[in-house]
Amino acid sequence: MALSLQNRVLTVLLFALLSFKATSSSHHHHHHHHQGLKSLHFSLFQHETINRTGYIIVKGVAGPGVSQTTTPFGTLFAFQDPMTVTANRTSKLVGIAEGTSITSGLDGLRSISIAKITLRLKNHSGSVSIVGGTHNIKPSDHPVVGGTGDFLFVQGYVTSSPVNLKGLTVTYKIEFHLYWPPYATHTSS
Repeated sequence: MALSLQNRVLTVLLFALLSFKATSSSHHHHHHHHQGLKSLHFSLFQHETINRTGYIIVKGVAGPGVSQTTTPFGTLFAFQDPMTVTANRTSKLVGIAEGTSITSGLDGLRSISIAKITLRLKNHSGSVSIVGGTHNIKPSDHPVVGGTGDFLFVQGYVTSSPVNLKGLTVTYKIEFHLYWPPYATHTSS
């Protein structure tokens, strides 16, 4: 009997997940409610300035030198970067991305990243925690592993894509694809 109930629950959850429709991302917030499941899709821009919002804590041991896109293998990097609504650094500040990365590719282009993104949006505030592999010059998907405030119980992923890798400050587009499971009762609308 327990197995039969478990199979029904899994079937319902699988059907609900397959029912989500893909949506486009922009800096605008898109709320979706489909069969009682809430989702939110939007984009922001992360601005990282070496030796101002991001610092090398431990320099790595092998591979290319430090540049706007590479760090030696094993480099430990910490950051606290502003997040804005457009690629222009002077646009409205709506969040902070803070975390660390360790260069894991001998080519200096890949790292393992951990970040907490604190957001103060028009209808949502709290944080989203992500972890995963980052490629410095290509889009990278990072799974959401948790959240606080209005993002409590959130699931989904965040895509980081380079926008501007020249100059002192590099800019990344951060696309959020967030989903609240049915049991999450702490949501704001």
